[in-house]
Amino acid sequence: MELPKIISVDDHVVEPAHVWQTWLPAKHREKGPRVERKKWGAFKLLKGAKYDMSEDPDGQWGDAWIYEDQLIYVQKKFVAIPQEATPDGDVSKFDKTKMTMTACTYDDMRPGCFDAKERKKDFEIAWVDGSLPFPTFPRFCGQTFMEADDRELALACVQAYNDWMVEEWCDPSIGLNIPLCIMPLWDPQLAAVEIKRNADRGVRAVCFSELPTKLDLPSVHSGHWDPMFQVCNDTGTTVCMHVGSSSTDPFSSKDAPPGVGSMVGFNNSMASLGDYLFGGIMHRFPKLKIAYSEGQIGWLPYALERADTVWEEHNAWQHSKRLCPEPPSTYYYDRVFGCFTWDRHGVRSLDEVGENNICFETDYPHTDTTWPNTKAYCEKMLEGVTEEQAYKIVRGNAITMLELDRV
Repeated sequence: MELPKIISVDDHVVEPAHVWQTWLPAKHREKGPRVERKKWGAFKLLKGAKYDMSEDPDGQWGDAWIYEDQLIYVQKKFVAIPQEATPDGDVSKFDKTKMTMTACTYDDMRPGCFDAKERKKDFEIAWVDGSLPFPTFPRFCGQTFMEADDRELALACVQAYNDWMVEEWCDPSIGLNIPLCIMPLWDPQLAAVEIKRNADRGVRAVCFSELPTKLDLPSVHSGHWDPMFQVCNDTGTTVCMHVGSSSTDPFSSKDAPPGVGSMVGFNNSMASLGDYLFGGIMHRFPKLKIAYSEGQIGWLPYALERADTVWEEHNAWQHSKRLCPEPPSTYYYDRVFGCFTWDRHGVRSLDEVGENNICFETDYPHTDTTWPNTKAYCEKMLEGVTEEQAYKIVRGNAITMLELDRV
């Protein structure tokens, strides 16, 4: 069986330095995001997916995003594949040990991190011809702009990002990238308007937080987000929720090693799925599609089994059937998409996770990526599945989820 070309539903774009200085209206550019190159010391990851970042004259050069005259983010080697990880450009020698939490400049990165044409070359190596890219500087669902002081500027920055995403990064002449837009998280009415604006030009995916209350926003049960859900329902726009889009990891304790959070990151996706199933969101918005990016899929069979058991056995005192009149798994199939990078166990559970419900991701250029060996990995992972199932997993379901004009 020849593996179909892969459509990846979760990659990450390192925004080029010119984005907001080019796409913002002129009146906003002075306070808008810009890049400055300085030397930086060691970084420390803080609560809320932020970093302790200090200049150091003896440190490493790094390109930093400045927004509203404040330091927001410094480019890092574990988020953007450094040139030294592929010595002399030889991808067969890709060395992830070079992807460290240290500063880097755009010159230090593989150009495919921030240049759409170069990314296409990198993806051709990996047998990929479609890519849905999550943001870096704005964070996974645009938290950076929600946290800003000037809301007029923040809205302009959201719109500028989306214009750049649609018109430049996803230029049809390049033929690889698929637009994923952000919304103004602080106002669901503005969010609905922006989603509709982008849907009218063919965008079928928007970033959202898996657990908005972790961002001090109203829950999905409050009715606050209904305008956003309604426009996504009506336009076929998939609500894409990346692990970490709540700016939290489900650590067991404050002093737990970092690997704990990475191991159990799917916990936030599982909690979020419970919200959408039991909260009646999927019932009230019958065409709504949601996706759990990088949430993996091996947990889904038990989560669905447990959801249906709770719905049936505990209804006398929990009253789940009031908001969720059908078994929760009813709302899952064909409308909820589990997205994964490394999950052979989940593929072996295909009959329960649903062959129409899972999509593959390359996670380029992060450390979970299967690049440049993505094709070989997929071929091994898909051993034993039918040709039709393989097509759905690596391509067909992504086409359905994103309503792509592809085969």
